[in-house]
Parts: sequence; C-alpha cells; structure tokens
Amino acid sequence: MKIVFASNNKNKILEIRHQLPTEIELLSLEDIGCHEEIPETADTIEGNAILKADYVTKNYGYDCFADDTGLEVEALNGEPGVYSARYAGEQKNADDNMNKVLDALQDKANRNARFKTVIALNLNGQQRLFTGIVDGTITKDKSGDKGFGYDPIFRPEGYSQTFAQLS
Repeated sequence: MKIVFASNNKNKILEIRHQLPTEIELLSLEDIGCHEEIPETADTIEGNAILKADYVTKNYGYDCFADDTGLEVEALNGEPGVYSARYAGEQKNADDNMNKVLDALQDKANRNARFKTVIALNLNGQQRLFTGIVDGTITKDKSGDKGFGYDPIFRPEGYSQTFAQLS
C-alpha cells in the first residue's frame, strides 16, 4: 500500500517511516512531484492538517495524511499555537521561535504548555481526524540536541529532561 505524507519536513518523514510496517510505502511530497508550498492558511491546527491532506488528494489523487502541530503555552494564551513554525517570522527559524517563547515567559511563573498534533487522514474516499496531546512545561534554557523545533525547551510531564534530551 502506498500513502503520501503531506510534508517536506525530512525529520518528520524519517520518524514516521521508522514507525510504519514494511508493507506500507510512505511517499513524501517530493516523491509525488509536489514541489509547491501547500498553503497553511487555516486559523486552527485541525484546519491546517485538513487543508494539506485535501490538497494532495485533490491535486495528485493519492490517499494521504497530513499533520499540523502546535505548541500551546498557557501563560501566552495558547500561543504560538497554529503559528508555531513561524512564531518569530516567516523564515521559520527554530532558534528564533524558541527565543521568542523564552523571552515572553521570562517573568512568568506558569510555564505549563502542551504540544498538540492533529492528523488528517484521507483514505479510500473518507477523512478522519486524530488528535494527540503531550502536556509539559517550558524550561528556562535550551537543553539537548535531539529532535527539532521546540524540543530543546519542552519538558514532557513526568520527565526530568526535554524532548531534545530524550532518545
């Protein structure tokens, strides 16, 4: 079975390929010849996942799944949320994004946050949504070199290390 993951994020593609059974061939956007930037213009994480999955299914004819993930920080009223990738600007720089969050939380006692991921799956003409949430806190400093995005400043609940420190 072939299915497209509507992403150009090589880190995500590698993570997912390692999780899938061998009988499922995961295709990237590059693999299907999709070189254009898929618009992420929705105002919710769910909406962006749906937009991406529908774009691939409609324009390329493949069963597809797409995700959108956002970091939601309580003390920042849920920001960066749907704007997580471009929180500090359209250049989508992870260090700049982390620094903006850390600066905004500098004088805040509440550092509670959560990662929210929504997957939109278009399979055999039907669409399903799946949501996953990881609760945690934002650290005061960056720690670790594994992972990507906000991983160096996010400590999941029940752990003493950031995502970027966990193997």
